[in-house]
Amino acid sequence: MKIAQVAPLIESVPPKLYGGTERVVSYVTEELVSQGHDVTLFASGDSITSAKLIPCCEQSLRSNPAVRDPIPYYMMMVDQIRRMASTFDVIHFHIDQFQFPVFRTIAHKTLTTLHGRQDLPDLQLLYRAFPEMNLVSISDSQREPIPHAKFAGTVYHGLPQDLHRPTFNPRGGYLAFLGRISPEKRLDRAIEIARAAGFPLRIAAKVDAVDVEYFEAKIKPLLHGDDVHFVGEINDREKTKFLGEASALLFPIDWPEPFGMVMIEAMACGTPVLAFDNGSVREVIDEGITGFIVNNVESAIAALPRVLALDRVRIREQFDERFTAAAMAKAYVALYAGAFAATGRLPAPRSDEITSVHETLVN
Repeated sequence: MKIAQVAPLIESVPPKLYGGTERVVSYVTEELVSQGHDVTLFASGDSITSAKLIPCCEQSLRSNPAVRDPIPYYMMMVDQIRRMASTFDVIHFHIDQFQFPVFRTIAHKTLTTLHGRQDLPDLQLLYRAFPEMNLVSISDSQREPIPHAKFAGTVYHGLPQDLHRPTFNPRGGYLAFLGRISPEKRLDRAIEIARAAGFPLRIAAKVDAVDVEYFEAKIKPLLHGDDVHFVGEINDREKTKFLGEASALLFPIDWPEPFGMVMIEAMACGTPVLAFDNGSVREVIDEGITGFIVNNVESAIAALPRVLALDRVRIREQFDERFTAAAMAKAYVALYAGAFAATGRLPAPRSDEITSVHETLVN
């Protein structure tokens, strides 16, 4: 199958440090290549891939100080892909909805994975205006605000099986917070939980320009004492030790999280997760197996001993069963074929393949 993967241009594929969407695009692309597909990746020029790379800007936009507005780069990329559209069986977009007006006439050969929150009122109008566009959600909860949109299915994110080695006997003695410092990620809750429980907290996170004021006003005053250590951004190699040596990951979010990659990254390391009940959390966490789900700081503090007692071997086993990149790519291939079978362009997947993938990645 000839497949185009269209990545955001903000970060490289894979990203050097933080960048959830670009990381997923990399995992999907490399797995599709390994499964024998002819894959072309549209991404920034500093991306690294075994697929054919078509650079749509010289370097990732976030790393280029000369870039002030990303939209022109996306417009040029979408135009280039449209002119090449006839050379692909399927074009898989990961760039929100930039392509909708240009690709609506060939919507049958496109698929758009939604990576962000969908509960904003403006988006309801957008999906009603482009009802022919095939969408993929990354959790069932993500699609709840837009039930009228044309969803081909839900595919959970996955990681390469050998990306992180598990640590079954951690010695770090700390709780971990990993990701991005912003109001909805609620690092302040993580600090409160760790201090109340008597655990040190290590924070591996980035601060986007839009969140600098929040960080300076709300978070920085909390980073006092030896019990809270701000590490900064880390890469995949550093994540293995950071998460693996942690006693647990704190995920105290306060927004409709579409998926939450850090949860499965922790699982891959054998590390249990203490998460707040928002967005996709109940779809990702198997309560009492890979973590516990709470609704407030007090219940989080009370649940922590049970979180620490979870079997780390079993946590890793759940990751292997549910969240590998190979299974994610297989699920996407099933959706590619299923979406286009009616056009006669691609063979439909066997029903047993669809059922197997659905049960593994969606239920």
